[in-house]
Parts: sequence; C-alpha cells; structure tokens
Amino acid sequence: MSFVESDERIALRKAVSEFGAKYGHDYFIAKSRAGEKTTELWEEAGKLGYLGVAVPEEYGGGGGGIGDLAAVCEELAAAGCPLLLMVVSPAICATVIARFGTDEQKSKWLPGFADGTLKMAFAITEPDAGSNSHKLKTHVRRDGDDWILKGTKTYISGIDEVDAVLVVAIQATGPVLVVVPTNSEGFTHHQIEMDLVVPEKQFTLFFDDVRLPSDAVVGSPDQGLLQVFAGLNPERIMGASMATGSARLAIGKAVSYAQQRQVWDRPIGAHQGLSHPLAKIHVEIELARLMTQKAAALYDSGRDKESGEAANMAKYAAGEAIAAAVDQAIQTHGGNGLSSEFGLASMLGMSRLSRIAPVSREMVLNFVAQNSLKLPRSY
Repeated sequence: MSFVESDERIALRKAVSEFGAKYGHDYFIAKSRAGEKTTELWEEAGKLGYLGVAVPEEYGGGGGGIGDLAAVCEELAAAGCPLLLMVVSPAICATVIARFGTDEQKSKWLPGFADGTLKMAFAITEPDAGSNSHKLKTHVRRDGDDWILKGTKTYISGIDEVDAVLVVAIQATGPVLVVVPTNSEGFTHHQIEMDLVVPEKQFTLFFDDVRLPSDAVVGSPDQGLLQVFAGLNPERIMGASMATGSARLAIGKAVSYAQQRQVWDRPIGAHQGLSHPLAKIHVEIELARLMTQKAAALYDSGRDKESGEAANMAKYAAGEAIAAAVDQAIQTHGGNGLSSEFGLASMLGMSRLSRIAPVSREMVLNFVAQNSLKLPRSY
C-alpha cells in the first residue's frame, strides 16, 4: 500500500474542507443547542456527491471505497461538523446492501444513499447484550411469505431523522439483517436524554411483532454474520476518521490560541509546558490517521480479516487522540477553554464517546490481545 494518498483523494479532501468551512463549528453547535438538525449541510453534501462517494457508479455513486468516504467524514469533522449519521447510513448500511443485497434491494436503496436523500440507521446494541452478537434477543421468524420482528434495541442514533433502520436480528440459523421502515406498524421508539452537544439523538427501539415483506431481509438469510462484520469494520474506520478530524479541529484551536496569547512578554506557545503536549498529540493524531488509512485500504482491497484488526486499532488510537486533544486544548486556553466563545467544552462529550463507541477501548484491547497476540480469552 502507499503511505501517500492519491491525487484524487487529496483533491476530494480539499473540496470537502472548503465546503465544510461554509458551515463550520459555530453552525454545528448552534444547531445542536437549538435541538435542530444539520439538514442544509447534509442535503448539500448529498447533492455534491460527497455522501455517495463509496456507492457503486451504476447506482449514482462515486464508485470509490470506504477510504474516500472516511476522508469526507474526517474533513467535515475537521471543519467543525462531525456528522454522526455518516458513520451509520452511507458507511454501514449502504456498504452492507451494496455487498450483500439482491439486485432489487440495491436498485431500491442505493440511489438514495448516493445522493443523500435516504438516511438509514443501524441497530445492533441491546439493553442486556450490548453489541455481543452472540447474546442478542431481538428475533425474526417466518410467517408465510412475511417476516415477523420482535425485540428491543438501545442507543440507536438518529431514529427521528431516518427513513428506515437496518436491524440485526436472530433467527434459527443465526443473525440476519432486516430493513425496517420507521413507519412500520408495531415499531415505536423512545428518546434517551443525553448531555451530548450534537444534533443526533439517541433512542431505544421497540419492535412489537412488526410484520415485514419477504424482501426485508438483506440478501441471503444465511449470510447475516458476514454482513454484520462487513458493516462493523467500516463503522470503526468512519468512527476513527470522525475522531481524528475533530482532534485536528481541537488542536488547531489550541495552536492558534497558543500563538496569539501572550503572558510574560511572549506567546504561551513558546513554553515547553504547552508546546510539548501539543506536539505529542499532533504525532498521535497523525499515527491514528495513518492506521485509519491502512484499515480502509485493506477493507477496500477485500482483505476483511486484516482490515478488522487494523480498524480496531485505528478506532482505539483515534479515540485516545481526540480525548487527549480536547483535554489539552482546554488546558491550553485556561479558563477560556470552558467558555462558549472558544467552542471547546462542547466537544468534551463527543471526545469521550469516541473511547466508548462504536466499540469500547477495553473491547478493542481484548480483540488485540486475543487475535493479534494470541493470548488466552479473558471471558
């Protein structure tokens, strides 16, 4: 693999960065605090083709890979607009349908992913099982030509702004992925109150014998486990990209402040007590970005197992980097770091979330210990 991105990827990053700057962090925070959605941003990004860069060309997309979509996600986050649904809708859902869906399902769903007119949530976590796919209880069964879905999911993003949900359910032969329109009879949801300053809300979902047509199950019912992991690797790659983009934003704010703020007749950035921590975090961000690009390159080349290892490492490194970046940026600003004017305190929640979701740092370390180092399982 190349350690330098292609000219096309670099040009994509530049275009998205300029586009994101039209909106910026102030726009994102204002929308979040007002309880509004970033609809204008999403719709324009869709019309420009940025949301569909990884959708196959025959369905109206850019024909690129997850690395291209991750670049879009990172640059929007670096511009101050981390779009959580980018991690879910075009990355997980569109990827799964593009790889495993029937021709009819691809024709039905992918054009909407390509231009951003369709949003789809992803539901795997449950109150008792978390994301342990071996302990899921939400189940689906055949009833004639239809499917009947029953169960509960929790901490599912953006249900109030999506058209459908891609649900991981269990049947007799294992997991299957089911597309559930949000207006389905028997499907209800309850918002979970969060202190995150973001426009996307979190929900608990209830499926009370939801009847779905025969084509609701994506592709072949016996490929559910493959589909789950095909979706989770892009999720980790995109989560890492959003984290590194936001970390770049935080460090950029800190560096700008350290260059301008003067105490004792010199900029505070001249003091190693501030310059060294910022330099260290810059190194960590760049290392996380490089691992994220490696994970994306492996995934796009069809090397799913190797991509899984790299994607988990990238997600871990990016989560640590953004948590450190936001913390140090606030410290660099002193009391100003907690003021609304400088826009850093509002990033605290998301910076911590990056160490928890879509998979916790502890579970990543378990994965690396058991799969990379071949150590005994601890659970």
